[in-house]
Amino acid sequence: MKAFALLSFLLILGCASDRPEGKTQAEVLFKEAQELVDDGRYILATEKLNQLKNQFPYSFYATPAELLQADILYKQESYVEAAAAYLLFKDFHPRHEQMPYVVFMTAESYYQQIPDTYDRDLQPAFEAIKYYNELSLRFPGSKYGKEADKKVKKAEGMIRDKEQYIADFYFKTEVYEAARWRYLNILDNFNDQKLVKHSMERVILSSYKMKDYVKCDFFANKYSSSLEKKSSKLEQAITDCKRKSQN
Repeated sequence: MKAFALLSFLLILGCASDRPEGKTQAEVLFKEAQELVDDGRYILATEKLNQLKNQFPYSFYATPAELLQADILYKQESYVEAAAAYLLFKDFHPRHEQMPYVVFMTAESYYQQIPDTYDRDLQPAFEAIKYYNELSLRFPGSKYGKEADKKVKKAEGMIRDKEQYIADFYFKTEVYEAARWRYLNILDNFNDQKLVKHSMERVILSSYKMKDYVKCDFFANKYSSSLEKKSSKLEQAITDCKRKSQN
């Protein structure tokens, strides 16, 4: 029994000596949480951070604890909650030295919520682009800039593909007014040359199908210089619109 008691005491002493050093209890708790995060023990890390914030709310480490909690949510793939946590940190500590990282991770949290296919809700893509762009504008020399630019292009690509899919669907189902509105919206918001030309053609054809010959002729005159190669169907529509708009 004495040997067992001695062994237990030594084990407890050994565990105690493994605790990180710190000038204050708050610093020790924060370092413990960091080590637990590094080991992937997120629940225990969160408990340490909650203890720190509850017992030492005015400590220097209370603010880093908030950011670390947001990081834990991201690592746990709780991206909705992570985005909310980063935004809360951003609102409460607008001048924090880690703000480029906070803005980037806010964008990343939304980016991770983007669905795999464009036929689902792409609101997270819009939010991700919003914060990636904020990063570029506010912190142009940030080390996260290249990664942000790459992901903006991917997110914009999905949005662009969805806009074309919806516009084409309306056109194929002969809902031409909605199709024309969608194609005009594409022309206002996207620069992809293939999509731009496709949308110009469909704006003219949608107007023609609606028998809106005046607007059809207007759009034909507006876009003709950009449409070097026209299909026979488009050429016929342009000719008919010009003739009928003058009657």
